[in-house]
Amino acid sequence: MIFSMTTVAHLECSVTGERYEAGKVQNLSKTGMPLLVRYDLKTARDNWNREWLANGPRSMWRYAPVMPVAKPTSIVSLGEGWTPLMKLKRYGAELGCSNVWLKDEGLNPTGSFKARGLSCAVSMCVELGITKVAIPSAGNAASAMAAYAAAAGIEAHIFMPKDVPQSNYIECKAFGARVTLIDGLISDCAKIVGDRKEAEGWFDVSTLKEPYRIEGKKTMGYELAEQMMWKLPDAIFYPTGGGVGIIGMWKAFDEMEQLGWIGPERPRMIAVQVEGCQPVVRAYNEGAERSQFFENAATVAAGLRVPKPLGDFLILQAVRQSGGTAIAVSDDDMMRAGVRLATEEGMFIAPEGAACMAALEKLVGSGFLKANERIVIYNTGSGLKYLEAYSALFPR
Repeated sequence: MIFSMTTVAHLECSVTGERYEAGKVQNLSKTGMPLLVRYDLKTARDNWNREWLANGPRSMWRYAPVMPVAKPTSIVSLGEGWTPLMKLKRYGAELGCSNVWLKDEGLNPTGSFKARGLSCAVSMCVELGITKVAIPSAGNAASAMAAYAAAAGIEAHIFMPKDVPQSNYIECKAFGARVTLIDGLISDCAKIVGDRKEAEGWFDVSTLKEPYRIEGKKTMGYELAEQMMWKLPDAIFYPTGGGVGIIGMWKAFDEMEQLGWIGPERPRMIAVQVEGCQPVVRAYNEGAERSQFFENAATVAAGLRVPKPLGDFLILQAVRQSGGTAIAVSDDDMMRAGVRLATEEGMFIAPEGAACMAALEKLVGSGFLKANERIVIYNTGSGLKYLEAYSALFPR
């Protein structure tokens, strides 16, 4: 049961700070930048207490007062969120680390963290009366949108690269979505959605081109704080394609501090990419505020094949402000790290999550991280959705 609903105040341009009215259909700001949802956190603090969370639903909707949905009847939920936080005892011990944890987002509906963002976005579509949605996706966001659109009775149009993992394509078709496969990258899919949305009457649910997927993703930060008894870890590794998870968690930490739930301490945010597609890493190393389009992007980790994230400047801000870093790993190191984790801990994770395991090994080896620090790895999906990628290591 939802025991309290939103304290949303307004939307705000992430660059200029210009305010936009909540409760209306919005995509980007007038300057073409992502919009962020802002709340009346004083009212939330006065009328909501973190101890009350024990009586809330065991899903991300336990944080409803800092979610944008105003009416409980608008919520489209398949049980997303409240995923387990598991200590990696054997894997950590092999690295000489005593406090490594994995937040397993692969146990969400449709097998990935994308369920959080799309549950929130589709719920807002229901609330705002939107009946047709479109999305470009490297795979998992498409699966999630198709599922939540089906649950909501909304028409879904999906554009994916033709080499998307088979599981994503089959899921989308099974959920009744209208799927178009494109000979190209997610950026090519996004161009088609952008070109056709007005004529077709689609609401564009692309990453950061609407305000609400961030709000679902930020609940990963709320959950982590709650599961760690309101003391954030020393470092967070996050696989960074569109990077909304980093942006959302950074936003969540600020909100929780204003609510009085945590102090000013922050984890070092570590953005993990792959050598075949590392626009954020390159921008970080060059000291740039934004990334450049990464030509000829290629990796078996479909979710990391994003050549130019729209929110790159927000990702880089979080990384730099936290004293974190951005690091790229090879596809080979990524896949072998995923197998090591499965062998040592019995967890079969997505290549994107495995990239974080490989990055952890690098940063422990370099001395960037200390052996006794509390480290959290985010695995964003189930390894079962990437059998084609893993099959290269296990030919029959």
